Amino acid sequence: MRTWLRRQRPTADLQAQREESNPSLLPPIDTSQPLLTVSGVERSFPVGGQQLHVLRGIELELYPLQLVMLKGRSGSGKTTLLNLIGGLDQPNRGTIHFQGHPFHLCSDDQRTVIRRKELGFIFQSFALMPLLSAWENVELSLRMADVPRPGWKARVTHCLELVGLSKRMHHRPFELSGGEQQRVAIAKAIAHKPSLLLADEPTAELDSQMGAQVMGVFREIIQTERMTICMTTHDPTIMEVADRVYEMVDGKFINS
Repeated sequence: MRTWLRRQRPTADLQAQREESNPSLLPPIDTSQPLLTVSGVERSFPVGGQQLHVLRGIELELYPLQLVMLKGRSGSGKTTLLNLIGGLDQPNRGTIHFQGHPFHLCSDDQRTVIRRKELGFIFQSFALMPLLSAWENVELSLRMADVPRPGWKARVTHCLELVGLSKRMHHRPFELSGGEQQRVAIAKAIAHKPSLLLADEPTAELDSQMGAQVMGVFREIIQTERMTICMTTHDPTIMEVADRVYEMVDGKFINS
């Protein structure tokens, strides 16, 4: 477990910059094996003395370098499933294997370490620190992930340039539009180089044009940062860019 939780990072800042500017220098990723597997997962909550069944026997595989969407109306169970995938909650039944290891059996402390190192989260409400600039918000995620300080400047600059905010990186959230705030949130989520990026309704607060721009950023992230993205949505206009769409109704997948 310990060796899994510790990821190897470039020791030289110059090496990191070269890899970011030219992803072909990085070792190849095996896309034939799933990054995360959900098998027979059920989740229920006690409500009024009875159990409310939110997830019913979910089967899901996330493969490297894919953009996967969980489609469904409010209350269909997609956010609950995203929370389980991200280790924010645990299933009543079933298994979740992340990078081949039993995520569902990890302790709270182990899941916390995994989230800091291997997972990135994007929330519908952006979840930015209001008194910090875009730059400082992204830098904060590197501090929390214990990324060595010498690489911060290059990484923060790269992430904000990737999302198209090179000229707005020293503005605070209230000085940015909704679309710009979401792009800061994306830069913050990918700064520590997670292997899996989880996004809960990332375009819900944006108009169609801004939503399309965010999806374009996601495709760019998959190509250049070599991450897997799993997101929830109920917006049919953005689903054509996904590699896989799972439709949820009453806690089950249909037509996936």
